[in-house]
Amino acid sequence: MPEEVIIIGGSFAGLSAAMQLARGQRKVTVIDAGEPRNRFANQSHGFFGLDGVSPYQIQQEAQRQLLKYPTVTLIEDTATAASKEEGLFHVTLGNGQTINSKKLILATGLKDETPDIPGLRERWGATVAHCPYCHGYELRNQPLGVIATSPHSIHQAILLPDWGPTTYFTQGQFEPDEDQLALLIRRGVTIERTEVIEVLGRPPKIRSLYLADGRTIQIGGIFVAPKTHMASTLAEQLGCEFEEGPLGLVIKTDEIKQTNITGLFAAGDTVNPMQNATFASAAGVMAGIGAHHALIQDA
Repeated sequence: MPEEVIIIGGSFAGLSAAMQLARGQRKVTVIDAGEPRNRFANQSHGFFGLDGVSPYQIQQEAQRQLLKYPTVTLIEDTATAASKEEGLFHVTLGNGQTINSKKLILATGLKDETPDIPGLRERWGATVAHCPYCHGYELRNQPLGVIATSPHSIHQAILLPDWGPTTYFTQGQFEPDEDQLALLIRRGVTIERTEVIEVLGRPPKIRSLYLADGRTIQIGGIFVAPKTHMASTLAEQLGCEFEEGPLGLVIKTDEIKQTNITGLFAAGDTVNPMQNATFASAAGVMAGIGAHHALIQDA
């Protein structure tokens, strides 16, 4: 017999979806490869009631609570392939096993492509971050920098002075328009047009940024808007429609997180143009409820 729902991805979105289904007494299997996007961060901030707790601890506690429900199964493996045939979803695992379900939720997450600047990647999640609301407080009251990767970086630079004196590094590519420049100036942001070519200091700390003209600028924390990519090809395999987000493609869904494929739902960073733990969990809740409603409609 097929499962009622398979959820691929066991982090904030996938586990939130599973909880709704478990409480609806539906049989749900969560497949998790153990490589969430937030694994580089030691703490999760701004998540209601759990500020400062590590993403790993939050995930482990959520799993513990979820597995109290008798209809839940957790499989630690990678989902390598997925298809839909004759009304059922078929998911192949890394161990070669195939499991089937009536409904499927993708909570597979994104992966980040940071700028190819020496010294940047090894500080990712510590003194190099993407979200001021998630990490700005921990880097507050010291010189901060935004290294531009897209037009969205200008928005980061406008926000950031609330946490510290800010320099916007255009990298010679992403110039603010007239209105943006006026707002940056009003916010006290310094504009630096010479390219950053290296991050200096002993990781995870930053001492300064080395510029192409030989200058160094003291910086304590860096914000970048990384390009994002799907962490899995499953959505593409299944024929999902995509749309452009600020940093990369996201899966197109309706108000209950159903994709263009009937019975296929998606949640988390893969569907949210704005991304943080709270948004991921909320999308998971909606996807779980959506899948539950779809099961009811099939009865």
